[in-house]
Amino acid sequence: MMTHVRQSPTGEVLVAGKGAVEHILAVCRLEAAVADRIRSVTKQLSKGGFRVLGVAKGMCQSPDYPAAQDEFAWSFLGLIALENPPKPNAGAVIRAFTDAGIDVKMITGDFPETAQAIARQVGLPGADTLVTGQEVMAMDEPTLRQRAAKTAVFARMFPEAKLRVVEALKQNGEVVAMTGDGVNDGPALKAAHIGVAMGKRGTEVARQAASLVLVNDDLSNMVDAIAQGRRIYQNLKKAISYIVSIHIPIILTVAVPLLANWKWPNLFSPVHIIFLELVMGPTCSIAFENEPAEAGQMQQPPRLMTDTFLAGPELGRSIAQGVGIALAVLGVYYVAMQQGETISVVRTLAFSTLVLSNILLTLVNRSFTQSVFQTIRVPNWMLWVMLSLTFGLLLATLFFPPAQRLFGFATVTASAFGWCTLAALVGVGWIEGYKAVRYQR
Repeated sequence: MMTHVRQSPTGEVLVAGKGAVEHILAVCRLEAAVADRIRSVTKQLSKGGFRVLGVAKGMCQSPDYPAAQDEFAWSFLGLIALENPPKPNAGAVIRAFTDAGIDVKMITGDFPETAQAIARQVGLPGADTLVTGQEVMAMDEPTLRQRAAKTAVFARMFPEAKLRVVEALKQNGEVVAMTGDGVNDGPALKAAHIGVAMGKRGTEVARQAASLVLVNDDLSNMVDAIAQGRRIYQNLKKAISYIVSIHIPIILTVAVPLLANWKWPNLFSPVHIIFLELVMGPTCSIAFENEPAEAGQMQQPPRLMTDTFLAGPELGRSIAQGVGIALAVLGVYYVAMQQGETISVVRTLAFSTLVLSNILLTLVNRSFTQSVFQTIRVPNWMLWVMLSLTFGLLLATLFFPPAQRLFGFATVTASAFGWCTLAALVGVGWIEGYKAVRYQR
């Protein structure tokens, strides 16, 4: 309840109060039948989605104002029904959140009937489930955790109750984002993993407590933020997976000949490793960074907080890809060596196989679920610039005499280069068969 005391030009003191209907009725001390009638009208208006306030007039019995607003002599004046319709895009935003596997809950100080009416208007899943602030405060922790998970609408909430709901959801292992604009949202905004305040109508308390501020008060920006976050996280995983995979054959190509006591154990020199690092670095930091979001990204459930970045099956896949490339490079290495080729020819063929595998691995790792024949149609001009540059540099080292001498290469036949290409296709391409079996059914 809020009370205003003003003095008219004639000297008359005017006392006006507005607030929750329950509190206005309590201070006005109406007859039971009249109060019940007012409550009935309030409930009807609330079911229509209106926000209902009670209005009362106060009288001061003495020259001094009372210490508390409730101590004025109040007389009931009426009800004010405020229509605060949802934003036109509210339904679409909630559907986008739901499609992305995100549970949306309404936490409001409005009447239960008002809250549920608005929830139904915007298509909030579970709009028929309701808990009030008093019920929240009366529950023990285990009960609240269970009810908080299953309830979509929380009405007649106050700061302490909002905070308890946020804490209960966090204890359930959920990542909690809380939006709000008022002073009473401050504790919950601060406690949530991600507090989001409204920039235009939000109070200073809400903005200070929040992690993010929506400058235009439009929640559709949160959908865009989630999509961007998922794209960045996905592309980072692709880049790390690529780095793990491509370094394994480099290590094994150096280690296996030494351990197996092959004829030429030191095939690569620092200049070859520097070349590989020069093409791998930009591929990670530029090509994968500019990958657009994959189709269906916003229809996937959120990852759990306990999920690690690259472990288990994902790490196993990266290692398997690296081993596949290593087998291809070592196979070319061994066969050429057994055929009596010179060290410069063996080096040329093994290095060509490794660089071609790098190019193919980049294409394959654009998606962990979609075929390369699908992703090749997805635009990313930086990717093609990097791959073209890599292939161009490889050709330069093979056919430009100064570069050829620097790398210790020899001129090889087209058929030999074709065998390198085939080995790279086999060493990298097996993952496409895995995708077809695992995801394309």
